[in-house]
Amino acid sequence: MAGPIPRPVELAPARARASSWQRPRHPLSLALALTLRNPMGLFGLGLLLLLIVVALGAPMVAPFDPIEQHRGAELVPPGAPYRLGTDEFGRDILSRIIFGTRISLLVGIVAVVVGAGVGVPSGLVAGYFGGWVDGVIMRLWDALLAFPGILTGIAVVAVLGPSAVNAALALAIVNMPEFSRLTRAVVLRERERDYVLAARCLGGSDRRLIVRHLLPNCLAPLLVQLSLAMGFAVLLEAALSFLGLGTQPPAPSWGGMLNDSRTYLRQAPWYGIFPGIALAVMLVGLNYLSDALRQALDPRRINVAG
Repeated sequence: MAGPIPRPVELAPARARASSWQRPRHPLSLALALTLRNPMGLFGLGLLLLLIVVALGAPMVAPFDPIEQHRGAELVPPGAPYRLGTDEFGRDILSRIIFGTRISLLVGIVAVVVGAGVGVPSGLVAGYFGGWVDGVIMRLWDALLAFPGILTGIAVVAVLGPSAVNAALALAIVNMPEFSRLTRAVVLRERERDYVLAARCLGGSDRRLIVRHLLPNCLAPLLVQLSLAMGFAVLLEAALSFLGLGTQPPAPSWGGMLNDSRTYLRQAPWYGIFPGIALAVMLVGLNYLSDALRQALDPRRINVAG
């Protein structure tokens, strides 16, 4: 006696099969999601975005003109209408701090972008080609690294002249060796991987291998270095302005305000406290963001999360 006739297997609809497969997330988008889940990363990114908004909207946020002198209101303590007090010329400290945010962020961004724009390509070339090319490029950066960053900045500004633009250029030169050496280290590790050898066997040019294959794999450590370098650049800009080699008066600068407040520390302690707090807040935000990025861009965490 024949058994029961088996029922035909029903194939799932094509749409259902397609929806069951999800494309893996890009490592950078996954790292950004991990950074936002990290309380430190969220705090640092939010603080940085707040400072950017304040810098862009400084004319609308600041209660007074930062260089306007109010006669008879010199060294007034915090209160109405001067929320953070005034300096020795009667200028509103809060307004000068707000406008000083522009200079600090601008100098930091320019220093990081220009430093990475020169350091990253040189590191890619040195790590990929090796040999005498690597030797020449690295010895050049080693000679620059032999001097402390602040000393290099002072030397460059002393040659070019004190100004915010020259300070940004000096800080960019200080950042170039760090970006170059970091990129070279990643390229030395990645250039012997199978995907690079396969691309070379398929006839890929050196330029294509560097741009399309090696550079994307350098982005993770470079993003961390960008946040660290920006914090370092902001601090060095304040140091150069403190020494009178950065932003020139009457333009507001946190470092310049700290320098000017030294004479009035006993008479008007708020004069130096509030610019120092603003500088510390920006550095703390950048350090928190860099720590969160370092944790999020760890390959082991990305593999587990993915």
